[in-house]
Amino acid sequence: MGQAKQFIKKCKRVWIALKKPSKKEFEMTAKVSAIGIAILGVIGFLISLFMEVFK
Repeated sequence: MGQAKQFIKKCKRVWIALKKPSKKEFEMTAKVSAIGIAILGVIGFLISLFMEVFK
């Protein structure tokens, strides 16, 4: 039961520290995420293309 109490206490501390991101922060996070997803997609496409050509 002691571990559950500690976990709840830690969760409460994190919840208090949270804040809503500003519009600028949100847009930056969205851009970085989109660029990362695009890069991974291009890498995956190039690997599949490479595998198809050198079958």
